[in-house]
Amino acid sequence: MNLRVKAYGKVNLWLDITGRLENGYHNLNTVMRRIDLFDEIELITGDGGIKVSCDNPHIPCDESNIAYKAAKAFYDNTGLPPEISIDIKKNIPLEGGLGGSSADGAAVLTALNRLYGDILSHEELIRIGAGLGADVPFCIMGGTAKCGGIGEIITPMKSSELYLVIVKPNFCCNTKKGYRAYDCCPLSEKSGFAEFCQKLDSSCSRWGRDMYNIFERLYNKPEISAIKDELMDNGAFGALMSGSGSSVFGVFNNYEEAEKCFQAIPYNDKYVVRAL
Repeated sequence: MNLRVKAYGKVNLWLDITGRLENGYHNLNTVMRRIDLFDEIELITGDGGIKVSCDNPHIPCDESNIAYKAAKAFYDNTGLPPEISIDIKKNIPLEGGLGGSSADGAAVLTALNRLYGDILSHEELIRIGAGLGADVPFCIMGGTAKCGGIGEIITPMKSSELYLVIVKPNFCCNTKKGYRAYDCCPLSEKSGFAEFCQKLDSSCSRWGRDMYNIFERLYNKPEISAIKDELMDNGAFGALMSGSGSSVFGVFNNYEEAEKCFQAIPYNDKYVVRAL
């Protein structure tokens, strides 16, 4: 049997750390939204064990790959003998805060479940996903959602039509280093989260400038601020770094406005995407 699936990325419209747990994980307040930028994954059953391949040489294909971890978790939780080959075509930028690895893990989990006749419930998939990474439960759920806890407490939300221009700078941001920066110098929780969530089903002209990402404060990188300013100067209603970086996005009400900005800004690694 084989199955081809799309692993959709995400952006964070709000991201705040509200505390650190004893196990090293962090409590979050975040709003995530799925975007139509995706990796392509093919799964083929039949060969013994778990095998991973990828078209990007910078992606490890051993047991450290989240797709491998997701497959192992699926087989461990079902008791089935592992017999899967996973091939990944990467389109989502690496270390860009767009959820590429989490999307891959979520897609492998849900695809394996489909291949074997939906033997795990949606709740079980979410539970397993939470053990793989904070963004994996949302990537299983999709849409627009408010997420709490370490990412596993998911509340679906209504949201308006939205287009984004995404810029991936020529540097990466490491998630672990970002959280270590917070642990060394915790910042107070940002106010206004509930009010922000209430606006999301309206035009981004109402909430674009209210978006927030604590990692911008932790990094304090002038390059990020410069990209945000350029997106705003070219019509974005708001701009923000996504996740732990380094991608920066601007929000627009329609494709035409986003495309105009896309053509005007000088960056090489850039995308126009629709929020799903």
